[in-house]
Amino acid sequence: MRMMNEFEAQVLSDLCVLKTQMTNLMGDGNGGRIADLEQRMDQHEQNWQRAKGFLAAVSVLFAVIEVAVEAWRRN
Repeated sequence: MRMMNEFEAQVLSDLCVLKTQMTNLMGDGNGGRIADLEQRMDQHEQNWQRAKGFLAAVSVLFAVIEVAVEAWRRN
């Protein structure tokens, strides 16, 4: 069995670091940072949809109030 030269040892060391970083990023079956980001994006999207629904409801309410005020002024 031959000994590793310096280049081979550096390559194996870099691969080990890369493997560790990929495990941190992708997770080891329990989710990693990407899964956390996906969850945060889903929550953000849900909050955004709620805000849009609320604003739509408020705009309808203002339209109804405006129609009522105009009808009251005409009479």
